[in-house]
Amino acid sequence: MIGRNKFRINSNSVIAFSVIVLFTFSSSCVVQQSPVSGVNRAYAYSWNQEVEIGRQVDSEIVAEFGYYNDEIVQNYFTGLGELILENSHMRREDTAEQFRNTEFTFRILDSPVVNAFALPGGYVYVTRGLMVHMNNEAQLAVVTGHEIGHVAARHASQRGLQQMVGQIVVIGGAILGQELLGLPGESILNLSGTAAQLLFLRNSREHERESDRLGVEYAAKSGFDAAEGAAFFTTLRRLSDRAGQTLPNFLSTHPDPGQRERSIPELALVWAERGVEQNRVNGREYLEMIRGMTFGENPRNGFTEEGIYYHPELEFQFAYPENWQIVNQPTRVVAISPGRDGVMILRTDPDSETARESVGSFLRANDIEPESERSLRSSGRYAGYEAVFTIEEENGDRLKVQIYAVEYAGRVYRFVNYTDEDKFSSYSMDFTLSVASFNALTDPLKLAIQPVRIELVEVQQSISLRELLPSELPMQIDPEEVAIINQLQLDERIEAGSLIKIPVQD
Repeated sequence: MIGRNKFRINSNSVIAFSVIVLFTFSSSCVVQQSPVSGVNRAYAYSWNQEVEIGRQVDSEIVAEFGYYNDEIVQNYFTGLGELILENSHMRREDTAEQFRNTEFTFRILDSPVVNAFALPGGYVYVTRGLMVHMNNEAQLAVVTGHEIGHVAARHASQRGLQQMVGQIVVIGGAILGQELLGLPGESILNLSGTAAQLLFLRNSREHERESDRLGVEYAAKSGFDAAEGAAFFTTLRRLSDRAGQTLPNFLSTHPDPGQRERSIPELALVWAERGVEQNRVNGREYLEMIRGMTFGENPRNGFTEEGIYYHPELEFQFAYPENWQIVNQPTRVVAISPGRDGVMILRTDPDSETARESVGSFLRANDIEPESERSLRSSGRYAGYEAVFTIEEENGDRLKVQIYAVEYAGRVYRFVNYTDEDKFSSYSMDFTLSVASFNALTDPLKLAIQPVRIELVEVQQSISLRELLPSELPMQIDPEEVAIINQLQLDERIEAGSLIKIPVQD
């Protein structure tokens, strides 16, 4: 949902902070042991620094995305992560004590994006979107092992050492690689420079291949059929083909998913030939664990329909321009123009009691002198206040910004809308119409909407998925999406007794 974090238009402070942090670490490299190889090498951070960076950034990740609110599933993932961890380099007798004693944290994030990543010092994340696209525990074990491998190999610290001070900028884009705009990244992200760097500075393909090898090793030594991981990479390839582009998620810099369909079984075979038993798949058990998991965007936290954004939990709505893309994030709503050169960002301002106070505090905090100010009521009912100003970015580009706050239901909501200065006249009417349309949500059907969840159907006789699916699926889900989450083709025959994932909505 929309949360408490504030947008800051001043890009200088964010970029400066990034450079200072990275200069502090990377300009004084340390020589320490690699938990994987056991030999000394140069790193940007000491291990204690990695642990501290991970701890600090973890709190930002949680605030930004939120936990998936199911304690049973969260505990399940922690248990699986700890099992894989015990069979990793981080827990071996010949590994240095500082690594063996490092506690790991495993979290499921409440995001529909198919995603997994790790922070230095022992923080591993998967999304509910990723879990829904897996068919058994062995597949999750391989991905979890891959992320533990990044931590064990200290890839973030290796990347930090390679960065050139003075070339560091906060990368334009959105959370977890959902690329949006070539406009300032901090206008979308609400993360510190350190967090943004850790999420966006790409691993090399060499690092990714090393983590693939480690992920298979750790899963295999935990007894899982590591070759099962190939089926998940087939799923990723299908998602990529469906999107018509490389997946904008944690695999965007990894080796091609099709290549990994072949390499994962080959890596698993190496361990089988060494006598490592890999019998654990746990398909039915895994599917039962994710029964009821939210699928896709949760409309309780906001959804769109025919040019209107609705937020059932906070009971508001507003119109957005035709063909604009809506990115619904836990702490904000972002609208992007078709040409990707106009942005509207809405979030709450918990520190202000009135719309005018909200706009004024924003201007003062960023040392901005507005070109114009005025009162403007939303939907003719709710007190609002607007200011327009221009800022110059580090690269010399000039952005023109409309900031507008509105008082509603005991809260102050604030829009920050902007584009290039020479395009503002083209977008100003769109901006103004959207903020002026902010209104109460009163439609009982929209207020009562529930998320789509995964239900399981046990097949009674041989049948194709196409024949099994209901005639209508909720929330504009199409049959191919269901085929992908089940790792099936629509016309593929399904054996009796199989469990199939079906999206349902109450």
